[in-house]
Amino acid sequence: MSATVRVRFAPSPTGYLHIGGARTALFNWLFARHNSGIFILRIEDTDTTRSTDEYIEAIIEGMKWLNLDRDEGPYRQTARFDIYRSYVDRLLKEGNAYYCYCTPEELEQRRQEALALGRTPKYDGRCRNLIEPIPGRAAAVRFKMPQEGTIVLNDLIKGVIEFDNSVLEDMVILRSDGSPTYNFAVVVDDIDMKITHVIRGDDHVNNTPKQIHIYKAFGWQVPAFAHLPMILGSDKTRLSKRHGATSVMAYRDMGYLPEALVNYLVRLGWSYGDQEVFTREELIRRFSLESVGKSAAIFNPEKLLWLNSQYINKAGPEALSEMVIPFLVKEGIISGGRHLDMQWLSKAVLSLKERSRTLVELAQSLRYYLLDYVDIDPRAQEKFLKPENIKLLSELNEMLAGLAGFKAPEIEKIFVALAEKYSLKLGAIAQPARVAITGTTASPGIFEVMEIAGKDRVLKRLSRVIESSRQ
Repeated sequence: MSATVRVRFAPSPTGYLHIGGARTALFNWLFARHNSGIFILRIEDTDTTRSTDEYIEAIIEGMKWLNLDRDEGPYRQTARFDIYRSYVDRLLKEGNAYYCYCTPEELEQRRQEALALGRTPKYDGRCRNLIEPIPGRAAAVRFKMPQEGTIVLNDLIKGVIEFDNSVLEDMVILRSDGSPTYNFAVVVDDIDMKITHVIRGDDHVNNTPKQIHIYKAFGWQVPAFAHLPMILGSDKTRLSKRHGATSVMAYRDMGYLPEALVNYLVRLGWSYGDQEVFTREELIRRFSLESVGKSAAIFNPEKLLWLNSQYINKAGPEALSEMVIPFLVKEGIISGGRHLDMQWLSKAVLSLKERSRTLVELAQSLRYYLLDYVDIDPRAQEKFLKPENIKLLSELNEMLAGLAGFKAPEIEKIFVALAEKYSLKLGAIAQPARVAITGTTASPGIFEVMEIAGKDRVLKRLSRVIESSRQ
C-alpha cells in the first residue's frame, strides 16, 4: 500500500450532490489536504439504469462550487469493465470464486422457503463445488466467503466492530451479463488506485466485512476504514426534502456562500473546541478523524442561515457585488446585459450586507437602489403615508430638489430644518420618507440610502407618492 495518504470520494450519479455526499467529500478532502495526500474523484456508475451524465456533471459542478479540488479523476467504473474482468479471472484461477448457474426464479423460490422456515435468506452454495458447467445457462460469478470464524473491523470512528462470517453469503461479484457488482468493483478500484483510507457514511458498515474478505483474497493490505455518522433532520429521522433542501446546488441558488456551507458541513459531526467559524486554512490545519463524533448529526437550517449571514457580513463589498449580480438578474431587478458601476454597487452593498442573510436577500434589498420605483408595503403605507405626512413629504421634496449636492450630511440638514420648523422629532419625517423611498419600514440610515439611490431616483419616488395621494 502507498505510504502517501490516498482517499476517494465515490458517489453514484443517480441524483444531484446532496448534503450527506458533500460532507463525505469534504471530510475526505480535508483528510487528504491535512496529510499532504491525494484526493480522488471516482464515479460509481455501474447502475446504468439510474446513472446519467447529467448527474455526473452536477456532482462535479457541486464540488467545484464548494472548491473541493481533486488530484485525480474523475474515474468512471463503466470505463473499467475489462479491469474488473481480469480481477475476476484471477479469483477463479486461484479458487476464490466460482461460476453460479442458478436462475433468478430459483434463487427467489429458495429465499421464500428460507423465510417460511424462519431462516435468514442467503445463497445456499449449491454451485460452490460444481465441476462441470450447466449447459444452456448463463453463469454469474460468486466469491467464496469464509464460512466460519469472525472478522474484526477497527473503525477509526466507531471503534471495534466484529462480524460473524457464517452470516455472509457467497455474493455475486460478476453478473451473468458481464457487469460487476458494487461490492466487488469498489474493492478492485481501491486496490487499483492504492486507496489507504476509506472515509464514507456509516450506511456502508454492513458492506465492509464482505469487502475486507475480497481485499484479503487479493493479498492486499486492507485500507483503514472510517464510517461517518448519519445526518438527520430535526425530527431525528434521515435527512430528506421534508427537512428543507438537500441538494448542494439548491443552496447556491438560494444565495448561500460556498464557504459558509463548507463551514457548516464540517461541523456536522466534527468539532474543534467551541469554535464555530473557521477559515479553510484552519480546517485543513486542524481536521482529524479523532475529532469526528460517533453520534448522528442534526441538520439545522437556521444555524446554517446564521452562519451564512456571518460570512456575508465578513465578505468584502467588492466581492459581494460580483456575487450578487446573478441574483439581481434572476430577481428581475436588472437585465442581463446591464452594466453597473461596480464602485457604486459596492457602496450600496456595504450599506446592506449586515442586514442580509443570503445573496437573495441582498439582491432584494438592492431594489430601492436600482429601480426607479418600488412597491410600498400596504401596512407601512397605511401607517406612515397619512395626509399630514404627505404634506411634509411634499415640502421635503421641494427642499431636496434645490440641493446642489446630494450627500448624506446635506440631506440630513434638510430633514433637521424641516423638523425644527414644525417642532417635530426627526423620525416623524424620516420614517414616512423611508417608506416612500424604500417601500419598507426598515433600511440602513435613510440619509445614506438617499445618497446612494441618487437625487433623481429619490425625487421620482417622493413625487409618485405625493401624486398618488391626490388621486
